[in-house]
Amino acid sequence: MSSLHHLEIYVSNLKQSHAFWSWFLNELGYEPYQRWNEGFSYKLNDFYLVFVQTEAEYLDKGYHRKRIGLNHLAFHARSRSEVDRMAQMIQIKGMTILYPERHPDKNDSDYYALFFEDPDRIKVELVSK
Repeated sequence: MSSLHHLEIYVSNLKQSHAFWSWFLNELGYEPYQRWNEGFSYKLNDFYLVFVQTEAEYLDKGYHRKRIGLNHLAFHARSRSEVDRMAQMIQIKGMTILYPERHPDKNDSDYYALFFEDPDRIKVELVSK
């Protein structure tokens, strides 16, 4: 069976992204894996996520999930209560929950998800099924 080895994401502000992703990934059980001047990574089992500072000459266009490329990252939650706990933490941290009418999705009893954005507006989903 094959799975992803790692995923690398370029970010506009490494310090902001580190604060956001470190908190979130630690909550999900990921552990710090690598750290260097231009980036960092977090690992869970055999998979790791890498975040790298975008070079200045490429920052002007920014990111938008509706353009070609990555739309969003979806993570497994251990339970519905973990999704709810993370929703509370996101609100406490002053982040915006996307599609609040879909959390929880009352139309689908099998799909329980939370949607929000990272500092570069990459959509993040936390789902318990």
